[in-house]
Amino acid sequence: MSRRLAYLATFILLLFAVIVGQASFVQFFHAQALDSSPLNPGSGANIVSSDRGEIIAADGQILAQSVATRSSSQPYQRVYPLGSLTAGEVGWVSLYHGSWALEQEYNSYLTPHTLPAQNYAQVLSPLQGTDNVNLTLYPELQRIAQVGLAGQDGAAVVIDPQNGNVLGLYSNPTFNPAPFVSTSTAVEAAAYAKGVAPDKDGFPPLGLVALDQTFPPGSTFKIVTTSAAQVYKPSLITKYYPVAQYTALPNSNLLLHNDANSYCGGTVVQMLPPSCDQGYARLGLDLGASALSKMANAFGFNSRIPIDMPYEVPSKFPPVSAYAYNLPFLAYSAIGQGNVQATALQMALVAAGVANGGKIMTPHLMSSIVGPSGTVVQRYVPTVWRQPVTTAEANFTKNLMVSVVTGGTASGVGFLPQDQVGAKTGTAQVGNATQQTHDWMIAFAPANHPTVAVAVAVPYQPTYDYGATIAGPVVKCLIEGALAIQSHQPSTGTSTTCPA
Repeated sequence: MSRRLAYLATFILLLFAVIVGQASFVQFFHAQALDSSPLNPGSGANIVSSDRGEIIAADGQILAQSVATRSSSQPYQRVYPLGSLTAGEVGWVSLYHGSWALEQEYNSYLTPHTLPAQNYAQVLSPLQGTDNVNLTLYPELQRIAQVGLAGQDGAAVVIDPQNGNVLGLYSNPTFNPAPFVSTSTAVEAAAYAKGVAPDKDGFPPLGLVALDQTFPPGSTFKIVTTSAAQVYKPSLITKYYPVAQYTALPNSNLLLHNDANSYCGGTVVQMLPPSCDQGYARLGLDLGASALSKMANAFGFNSRIPIDMPYEVPSKFPPVSAYAYNLPFLAYSAIGQGNVQATALQMALVAAGVANGGKIMTPHLMSSIVGPSGTVVQRYVPTVWRQPVTTAEANFTKNLMVSVVTGGTASGVGFLPQDQVGAKTGTAQVGNATQQTHDWMIAFAPANHPTVAVAVAVPYQPTYDYGATIAGPVVKCLIEGALAIQSHQPSTGTSTTCPA
């Protein structure tokens, strides 16, 4: 009898342990997920009416916060002090349209949740609180991009290539986040309808052009083509391509001309600074589809970039099979035209990878998450996302990009000599009836120890415009602003051509 009682007692104790374990799991380890779950009927109201944590810029400016109201139905109101300047990145929280951007990405931290127990009393009676999310983003760089784009559709991305910190991420069109936290259904509905309606270029304001719109990158893609030659067929780096006004593309009657039908040719070292299209088209044909495709993929094309935002569209490079019976198609891909599509973020990472000795760091906006007591809950640790080329190969391309500034297509932009900028311009043909262009520039600085990488894309420009003339001035000011911030100097007024 005693043995049976012992078995029964043991069984009861095991059941009790299971119950305690399950209760602990739900109460402490899974509570945050349950609180933020869309299946939780209270989460929709809590996300709007609760006292959420703050989203704070790198310079300490508050980008999102909750302020107390006198309303019993909605005791707190979410406000966005910088409005449209950081709306695409910060997003909103809405009773009717959910959350967006960083408000969505870090919702589980920003929403009131059970805090880790600091003592036995808190184990028995858990505390609720919110965390603040600190960003790497500088509003001043947002403002420089906003002024530089001057209302035109486009995107600007600024990254520290050494750690992946996203210092600037601005896009046009943008939107005013205030209506999305309104208590009026009609106000929110009107704002949402306006936000999802495409503008003249087909971009909805509620998107973020830098992350979710792709364009042919034009000659900025020659950095990828150059890298492919170094890695897969190094002999092509020194191969001489005869100076010519055009090149006849194989298996077709197509002639590929340089801008203004100018003559050009030579080795890679001679062709990249003036951005020789016909020479690089021949280089692409010599490389072959497999090598070019592998290098594009190595830089991140056809993959989602792991940035801490809830949405991002992969850049596209056609599969090798697309070139099986279409060699002219390959020639155009080598110069970033045709069906090659890239986001501004992707091309910023191409520049950052070259600048950082071949290592592309994972881009991120969160620098740290801090609890209500000031304790750091999470701190971002830099990680390498990809390494498409070696340090020696990256340095070769880096020097070529410096030559683009000192004596190539970016020589007229007016970069400050002391900034030691390396760059690559791009002017891609849209192929529409009005012969518009997508104007690009990617760059880094300073060349001897790069701490800034930039990409600017300004789509659907008149046919007579170029990457150097349209995107170049914005890149110049962003580099000056970022370097000033990093050296703890005023980030404006560095030169008379940038906003003061």
